[in-house]
Parts: sequence; structure tokens; C-alpha cells
Amino acid sequence: MAIFKGAGVAIVTPMYDDGKVNYDKLGEMIEFQIANSTDAIVICGTTGESSTLTHGEHLKTIKFAIDKVAKRIPVIAGTGSNCTETAIMMSKEAASYGADALLLVTPYYNKATQKGLIAHYTAIANAVPETPIIMYNVPSRTGCNIQPATAVELAKNVKNIVGIKAASGDLSQIAKMMSMADGCLELYSGNDDQVLPILSLGGLGVISVLSNVAPKETHDMVMKFMEGDIAGATKIQLDAIPLVNALFCEVNPIPVKTAMNLMGMEVGPLRMPLCEMEEANKEKLAAAMKDFGLKLA
Repeated sequence: MAIFKGAGVAIVTPMYDDGKVNYDKLGEMIEFQIANSTDAIVICGTTGESSTLTHGEHLKTIKFAIDKVAKRIPVIAGTGSNCTETAIMMSKEAASYGADALLLVTPYYNKATQKGLIAHYTAIANAVPETPIIMYNVPSRTGCNIQPATAVELAKNVKNIVGIKAASGDLSQIAKMMSMADGCLELYSGNDDQVLPILSLGGLGVISVLSNVAPKETHDMVMKFMEGDIAGATKIQLDAIPLVNALFCEVNPIPVKTAMNLMGMEVGPLRMPLCEMEEANKEKLAAAMKDFGLKLA
């Protein structure tokens, strides 16, 4: 049984002006997402600024989300690290809180060979044998690419490695992987501009930045495709492209946090080294939001 089908939001971590995590606001955001048909909450991923959360904040944020959602929809906890032992520690904690699945990014900075990736993912999976794992392949950020054969070997040989968030942008690589997988791998798009192409290759949905500001539309895009309304799904995908481009005109999550603040959601500032958005890009973002039909405060 799939962890989820549809649109899972890669939810931002809201903060007070002093940089502390704003859990009251996070609770509001979770309720907003559930009320607008989001199919899963992905907490403490890239969009959640996990790389600048302390381990204590990271784990507290995961536990808060799990408790707040209270099993209404799946919660997928980002527990990846470039240190295998740290990823094991975080994964065991998240599993103990009741996370429905874990999202594990490839080791960044120190990178890894394909042999190293197999060892890394296998060690983490074996430490939490009852918790499903989604591998997260985003080589533009990590400098580390899970090759198709590696992803398939892990999915076939490690029982709780069940899926992959594909954010390489390389549709040929994704197609090759799915042709080799023979149904053993749950595929999720990691790019909001490639949702339909990845669904057409056997994807089950998207782990989405766009869902932070347009949860219902992103959910509907996937559901229309799955229900056979390809024209309807395509229209949403194509209509969203200018907004998606604006949401990635600076490094994520700078634009999406800016967009949420423009909508009056008051998610607060970013943590350094991320900084406030360039004014010209902010104006382009606001225009794209209006064109898509989003209401600004």
C-alpha cells in the first residue's frame, strides 16, 4: 500500500522575528493544508529549512507535526543527514513518535559513491525496520545522484525502502529507473514543473513546494490525472508554470516563504545564510501569484 497518493506539501517551518520556530503558526498551517485537500505533510525537508534547525528543534518540529495531524493524513519526516549515524539517530526518534514514513536525502557535501549510498540507506533502514523510507534524490543540492540501478537495488533488497522523491530534473533517468523497477518503487515528483510527466511514468504524486500556497490546485492536478481527466490535469500544470518558475527564481525556500507572507500567512523570516528576496524578484513573484488567482494580503 502506497504511503500516499496525490500532493504532499513540503511544508515550510514558520519562525518568529527572532528566528525561533513558531509552533502556533505551524499548527495553523497544518490545519490549512488538511482543510484544502493536501494528501500528506512532509515536515523538516529542504523547504522546512532543516539544514539550519538544531537537532533538538528538528525533532521537536517533527513530533509537533505528528501530534497535530493525529493520523488524519500521513506525516513524512525528513531525517536525512550526510552523517549516517546522525540520520539513524534522527530516524529512530521520528519513528518512535509515529512518523508514517521517513524522507532521506542523499549525503551532501561529503557525497558518496553508489556503493556508499547502498550502505548508507541500508544501515538507516535496518535501524527502523518497521518504518517506510522514501529516498530523496536532488543532486543539484547535494552533488550526489542516485543512479537508477542503485535505487532499484535498494528497493528490491531492503524491505522498508519503498519509494523515491525524484528531483533530478532528468526525465530520461527517471524513466530508465522505472523501467528497471518493475513495480518495486513508489515514485514521487520532487519538481512542481514536472508533476504530470512523472505521473505518466508511474508516479503516485508530488512532494510539493507549490502546495504551500496552492494546496487544493496541486491536489486536484494529481487527482484529475489519476481519474483520467488528462486535459484538466494538464491545464492546472501549465497554468501553474509561471508561478512555479517564480517560486524557484531564487533558492528554495526564499520565494515560497515570501509568497506566504505576501498572502498574509505570517510565516516569518528565513535563517541565514538564506536572506530576504531581491525586490525585483519579489515583484515578479507577486505578479505570478495574482495571475494564478492567489489573493495577496
